[in-house]
Amino acid sequence: MPKQPIIPPGSAPPLAPYSPGVRSGNVIYVSGVLPMDAAGKVVGEGDATAQTRCVLEAVKAIVEAGGGTMNDVAYCNIFLSDMAHYAAMNAVYREYFPTEPPARWCIQAGLVKPEFLVEISAVAHL
Repeated sequence: MPKQPIIPPGSAPPLAPYSPGVRSGNVIYVSGVLPMDAAGKVVGEGDATAQTRCVLEAVKAIVEAGGGTMNDVAYCNIFLSDMAHYAAMNAVYREYFPTEPPARWCIQAGLVKPEFLVEISAVAHL
């Protein structure tokens, strides 16, 4: 099955060789999204709420550029630099998935830069 890279306009530059998203058939795979602006600058340094919102807006842009909506997101992987950010992340996450939220897991992990507090990847089925 052919795949189509998804790179929304104004998306942050990848920090490694990957596409922000890929559509294969009716599935959209969203790479781990970090809280960065289009210039690659960290957004919301020290603020898990702001970083989660930035990350989920980027996830939304990728899913929509692939032809889906946030209602199509079936699964998320959430990485937090510290579980102390869990409540703040969940408060924002709930705004993006108010009913029938996707399946997910959430772990504490060292992220690629110490300024990053939140990273989220997703899978959407159209």
